[in-house]
Amino acid sequence: MAKSPIAEANSVSSLLNQVLGAERFPVDVKELALEYSQKRFPGEPISSVKALVAPGFEGMLVKHPVQSKWKIGYNDQIQSAGRVRFTLAHEFGHYLLHRTLQTDFQCTDEDMHDWDSVQRVIESEADVFASYLLMPLDDFRRQALGQPVGIELILHCAARYGVSPMAAALKWTEIAPKRAIVLAVRDGFVLWARSNRAAIKSGTYLAPKRSLIEVPSCSSLYNCSVEDSGTTSECHARVWFAKEPSDMPLKEHIYVSGGSYGYTLAILELPDAAPKWEREGEDDDDGRLAPITTPNWR
Repeated sequence: MAKSPIAEANSVSSLLNQVLGAERFPVDVKELALEYSQKRFPGEPISSVKALVAPGFEGMLVKHPVQSKWKIGYNDQIQSAGRVRFTLAHEFGHYLLHRTLQTDFQCTDEDMHDWDSVQRVIESEADVFASYLLMPLDDFRRQALGQPVGIELILHCAARYGVSPMAAALKWTEIAPKRAIVLAVRDGFVLWARSNRAAIKSGTYLAPKRSLIEVPSCSSLYNCSVEDSGTTSECHARVWFAKEPSDMPLKEHIYVSGGSYGYTLAILELPDAAPKWEREGEDDDDGRLAPITTPNWR
């Protein structure tokens, strides 16, 4: 039986710990994919990992039409080293998890950042594999232990693992002690959002793929600039989630990313949810921002 994405990533990480030690980060995915595949699967190894002219794609894994060899490619226009590393780890995940299912994987930008995809289960599995390979949860916990939540911690982890701040923020939500939502904002609208398990259980989530969500005018994310990067502010939770108690606070941790892929990354941090009986009599909405219009974003 095939291993789960987490189990497969943990198995590779355990080997890397034995060979290279605990301070082995960031992972050199190119060398890892070439050497590991050759030793574990000598009959069908990954023979090359290189940049390709591939408009519309982040990365791909392709089997040779005649020989039993595989090739990993990534878009030569990707400028962020963190995105390249995650893309390579994603394709390596396809190789370890899915190569018996198909011989050609071509992954788009949407696939690479959509951890909640229902239609593309294998893409989600490759993302999970990449996350755990690049940022093993035990090491991530050690980095975060005793540290205050904020962009400084996220940037420290991003630098340690050689990943984007968004990838590091998403990983942090897995160990967050309270409710947390990571989101990306551009031009005043939420592009993408993901809640951790505690937030989902309380109904605290955003669904920008279902309907366009505008950043509330009372939020620090509204019209923020690069000078606001790294800041933390507090507002009422109802600014974002109407179902929350009127006195529930919410912290907004802000990171403004520049460049051609510019966006504002935010972590919304909330205390534990109020018990259901304390929320009876509140407004009968679903606790999410009301839709404005149908989105037209990849």
